[in-house]
Amino acid sequence: MSRALLIVDVQNDFTEGGALAVAGGDDVARGITALLRDHAADYDVIVASRDWHDATGDNGGHFSDAPDYIDSWPVHCVAGTEGADYDPLLETAAVTHHVRKGQGRPAYSMFEGVTDAEETVAGILSAHSVLAADVVGIATDHCVRASASDAIAHGVHVRILTDLVAGVGAESSAAALAELAHAGAELVPSDAEPGAPADGAAAPTDGAAE
Repeated sequence: MSRALLIVDVQNDFTEGGALAVAGGDDVARGITALLRDHAADYDVIVASRDWHDATGDNGGHFSDAPDYIDSWPVHCVAGTEGADYDPLLETAAVTHHVRKGQGRPAYSMFEGVTDAEETVAGILSAHSVLAADVVGIATDHCVRASASDAIAHGVHVRILTDLVAGVGAESSAAALAELAHAGAELVPSDAEPGAPADGAAAPTDGAAE
């Protein structure tokens, strides 16, 4: 079976010192780099996404001077700025496809983005007959949740590598993981062998998550 690694938004603005820093973000970047050094060859496709918001305007209400931190946020990951760059602790040489999302509008899932060649994540996975994907990145309770949900809806068997994600809130992150498990995702550590579900893991599904 073709397998993908989906790396969600490991960017300077989401790691320590960034505009919307998530605690543990740098550790996630280090951990993903270690995974790629040892296991990049295990994946047929490695897709990394980045928020890439317009410098002008509010990006469809995504930016706000009075954010609610649910649907609106402070300015972050503006296209071409250091904040939008990958965290320097993330080595990206093994990444096969780079996706940008949120250009002028809200976008949480990497499936809403495109490559420079206008490829979508759904198209990339279909073109490579990907049936399984490991999902890592930031933030568990927002863009990781949305990206993993869309992967499940696309008919992919998803594993969330739980030591390689970091969330904004503990309760909301736990709720997001529970939702994904209910939809059919496996919650496993990054050293789990592919094809060996953890005890109590949800069964794979090829249906859309609700």
